[in-house]
Amino acid sequence: MNLSVSVMPTNSPSAQSKHMILDSLADPPISDRLCPPRTRQQIDLILLTIESLELGGSEAMLFAAKELELQDIIKNRVVLWRLRCANPWRRSHSRRPLKLEEAKALVVIASHLARKMTVLIRQLLLAYQQLNDKQVTLEHHFRLSEYLERFRKHFRSRMNPRRAKVAAYNSDEKLNELALSLLSQLLFCTGTSGMQRFWTSLFDGEVT
Repeated sequence: MNLSVSVMPTNSPSAQSKHMILDSLADPPISDRLCPPRTRQQIDLILLTIESLELGGSEAMLFAAKELELQDIIKNRVVLWRLRCANPWRRSHSRRPLKLEEAKALVVIASHLARKMTVLIRQLLLAYQQLNDKQVTLEHHFRLSEYLERFRKHFRSRMNPRRAKVAAYNSDEKLNELALSLLSQLLFCTGTSGMQRFWTSLFDGEVT
């Protein structure tokens, strides 16, 4: 008697562990598993910070999605762009909601890339502190100045100046402050349980 059986169990190790990394981020008690506006905005700004640190940031995000086996959520550049357009500050803001699973994938990718940039992030923050202590302008440090210039350029080209919260960043000085604050947040992602703590911080004041 010849039996040919092909079994593809739904509880195979690969199926169970595929998104285990997302399971390390706790689900906040929010309705419909959809992210509030502030969460969407903060995630996009952190990704903008990564883009400002290194050329080819978008490509690095897509490569990280593949590396982390998240390409079924972030399939290509268009999907990545659509998810980031959930940020209400964007010129190309989409009313499409950002699902918790999608937000988790973006946070995992951001934290993964931040860890690879830990040395650079620390160097830039140290340089800022030293320049500030000496009361020297930021332009005196080429790499820091380059980061800030890229951040300002990206922010102004992608965010909607008609929105009051965006209009508040109407000078180089204010954008530099935002860029440095986000750089500190990015360093926060690189520490022990940094990814989990950053994820939790995204919902501060958003849940009861």
